[in-house]
Amino acid sequence: MEEGVKIKWGIIGLGNIAQQFADDLMLVHDAKIVAVASRNSEKAQEFAEKYNCGKAYTTYDEIFADDEVDILYIATPHNSHATLTIKALQSNKHVLCEKPIALCYNDAFQMIEASKVNNRFFMEAFWTRFNPSVREAFYKIKNGEIGEIKYINADFAFQAEELEGNRMTDLKLGGGALLDIGVYPLFLSYLMLGIPNEIVARSNFHDSGADLQTTMILQYDTAQAVLHSSFLSSSNRKATISGTKGIINLNSPWYMTKSYTLIKDNEKVKYKLPTKGKGFTYEIEECHRCIRENKIESSLWSHQNSLDLIKIVDKVRSEIGLVYPLEKI
Repeated sequence: MEEGVKIKWGIIGLGNIAQQFADDLMLVHDAKIVAVASRNSEKAQEFAEKYNCGKAYTTYDEIFADDEVDILYIATPHNSHATLTIKALQSNKHVLCEKPIALCYNDAFQMIEASKVNNRFFMEAFWTRFNPSVREAFYKIKNGEIGEIKYINADFAFQAEELEGNRMTDLKLGGGALLDIGVYPLFLSYLMLGIPNEIVARSNFHDSGADLQTTMILQYDTAQAVLHSSFLSSSNRKATISGTKGIINLNSPWYMTKSYTLIKDNEKVKYKLPTKGKGFTYEIEECHRCIRENKIESSLWSHQNSLDLIKIVDKVRSEIGLVYPLEKI
């Protein structure tokens, strides 16, 4: 696709995350929302009007068939990610699919195979990977700024106002703290240290079978990570990467941080990197770069990265005994 030509987006699933994403999409100069889709016609119309988008579809097949759409952002519940992504790729659309990529490794593998077969860009929307502070901190860590990493501590927890009768505790939709927010600390540990040798995990559960609170210890050759996610109580939402020569703190809320702090040689220095919008802008720009360069994956968050992470999530689920209904069929 030529430079200067706007990349045209369609959005599927019009909840809160999609609205936040659309707000940031409006800040990207070469992006344009041309179509949205929801099974709720009123929601589709309201969303389209808010973002000055001409087409509000009430079926997903309609947006798949829209030749004007270059790339689809999929923000539906977790259990539908695989099916919708594969259909979109088969319809010759590029796809940015919200995290987690899917319910399990096998689904994720099929999604990536569809990207390869149809030669269309596909990426899991792990926006934190593209956050300026996270990228700069990661660069410094990989270049030995704090020595060899020995310990990571990261959490993402909040007290949910309502847990009954919504997607957060609906096992059929892939509900639970692990898939909703636990993937963030797991992502950070994976980004910094790779695939762990061993995982110990324990959870407290809702009556539905969804995990409400999950704590994980990841064992590496010479390092450990202690990670936590919960709907039951709030946490500091700060991430610490501790090395033999210093410490880097990703300041709260670390997964969308606007700064990080380096503690080294008895000095503490805070680096401020304000985000454009909420921060979805950076993954959007990465999608555009890859599409313009005819790439089917990002080098910053690759297909293999997504497969590695969901394999780690699967291991945690095995540890805590969490099985989704679709897997029992």
